[in-house]
Parts: sequence; C-alpha cells; structure tokens
Amino acid sequence: MANKEMEVVKGLDLNRYMGRWYEIASFPSRNQPKNGTDTRATYTLRDDGTVHVLNETWTDGKRGSIEGTAYKADPSSDEAKLKVKFYVPPFLPIIPVVGDYWVLYLDGDYQYALIGQPSKKYLWILCRENHLDEEIYNQLVQKAKEEGYDVSKLHKTEHTNPPPEGEEGPKDTKGIWWIKSILGK
Repeated sequence: MANKEMEVVKGLDLNRYMGRWYEIASFPSRNQPKNGTDTRATYTLRDDGTVHVLNETWTDGKRGSIEGTAYKADPSSDEAKLKVKFYVPPFLPIIPVVGDYWVLYLDGDYQYALIGQPSKKYLWILCRENHLDEEIYNQLVQKAKEEGYDVSKLHKTEHTNPPPEGEEGPKDTKGIWWIKSILGK
C-alpha cells in the first residue's frame, strides 16, 4: 500500500501562531531529557519573516533551553511546512541541525496544534495552556493515527501548576541535560 501524503494546514497565519505553546505530549526524543517537565516553546516573528524558537524544559529543578530559527520550507507555498534549525550542542553552538516542523492540525482559534514531520519519528501535541481537555487530546491522537503515526509512542508531558514563568529556576549553563539526552539518560 502506497504512503499517502500527510495532510498539512494551509494558510497558517504566522502572527497568530506566535507566542508560547506548552508540550502536552510528544514522542520521546534523544534531544530532550527523559524526565523533563514543564516543556514549552516560545515563538517570536522576526522582521525578516523567520521565527525565533526558544525551547525550554525543566529537569531536576533546572531550566534547560535551546534556541533556533524556523522558516518556511517553500516560501511560495501556503502549506504549514516549516524547517527548524538549531545549533548543537547548545552551550557551544557549532553544528547546525535542521528538521521538519509540519503543522498537521490547528484549531481555528490557534489554541492547540498537532505537529509532525514526514519521517513520522517525531510528533508533538501543543496547547496554549499547560493542560488540554481529554476529548480534544483524544481527537488529536486519532488524527495522528490517521496520518500513520504509531501513537503508542506518545508520552504525556508533566506540568506543574502554575507553570514556571520567565526563566524561573537555576539555569543549566553547562548543557548537562543535552549531554545526558545524547547518552539516553
């Protein structure tokens, strides 16, 4: 059976998409600590049309973060297919790592989203709040399943209430979380 093309949001309004998004669930990734909590992403539109990306997570009370840039994969397309570029390791940014960031579903109010990419190795459920109604969560999981994702890999992200604000907590300035994640810790 041939793989069908994944359905991707068309006409993404980048201005409305900007701001903070909380990770509700994701496929575990070696690029994130296994015991990370309060994981979130903050997107800021730049004057040149690219997006500044700040990904943050807390591990053992310390804030780890990595910054990158997102941009449209094909500027002439109205599909929400973005590329995201990070430099690793975050404490000595020398190696560019580029990945796909496809918006597979986005509600009309830009409050929750399903993000994936063509290899189906990564999947995220994001929300403007650090919690999501279970019925909506299940609908997004079903949508991912219909797109061919193995949703049994989804892991819900733990969040504290209230979530940390700003850069609360000591910062992991040595990038220990990144080294641990590479080692599978």
